[in-house]
Order: sequence, then structure tokens, then C-alpha cells
Amino acid sequence: MQHKAFKVGLTTLVLAVALGGLLYSSLREGTHFYKHVDEVMAEPEAWYGKRLQIHGFVAEDSWMQKPNSLEYRFRMTNNGKVVDASYSGILPDTFKEGSEVVVKGRLSPDGFTVDPNGVMAKCPSKYQPKSGAPIERAASSSTSE
Repeated sequence: MQHKAFKVGLTTLVLAVALGGLLYSSLREGTHFYKHVDEVMAEPEAWYGKRLQIHGFVAEDSWMQKPNSLEYRFRMTNNGKVVDASYSGILPDTFKEGSEVVVKGRLSPDGFTVDPNGVMAKCPSKYQPKSGAPIERAASSSTSE
């Protein structure tokens, strides 16, 4: 009887360690800290090399593209703090000066390097009703005949 209990206990321990290792390795790869520009730039050295998602706004007159390439440099700002960013790839249609963006990548002393497909831009004015326009609601009940 003790031999059977030992086998069950050992099997449970091996499975628990394997599951814990699998969870640790898979979650470690995909986790990013989500921070605003001002939070990161208050103490940038603490964030060097860490995987980050940074939220901010594209600074005015900061967006530049290298000629004949898909390489971009721009500045992101929030609450008076600024971070320089570089990206190589296709930018979303809503990416423009003043737009709200979230970028995914790593911070270094040279600036923020954005991962491939790591730019998410939104344009809230595009989805807000125009002033004075009535807000329409979708019909929530079916019509009876």
C-alpha cells in the first residue's frame, strides 16, 4: 500500500513541476508591462531592457520616415514627458501627429525600439458623435406583427 501511495505522490509532484514550468516559460515570453510615457520616463533606467507597452500621444512635428524605406522615428509624449521611438514596418492608417498610440517593445538609452507589428493607434474623434447630432441606439427588441 505504501508503494502505491509513493507512486501516486511522485506522479503528482512530477506533473505539478512540469505544469508550473510550462506556465512560467509561456507567460514569461508574452508578458509586457503596460505603462504611460510619463511613468516610464520618470525613471527610465529602471525600465531598460524590459518588455513594455507604452501609452502616449504622437508629438507634433516629430514623425519622420527614412526615404524609400519603412523605417520611422517619432516621439511620444504624455504629461510633459517624451520618449523617442523607432519602428520598422507598416504603420496603421490612424497613426498621425497627435493620435493616441500604444507601442510594444523595449526601452534602451537610445530610445524605445518598437517590435514588428507593435504599433496600435486610435483616433477617438472618428468614433465620437458630432456635436449636436442625436445618438442613435440599436433596436433591442424585435417588432411584432
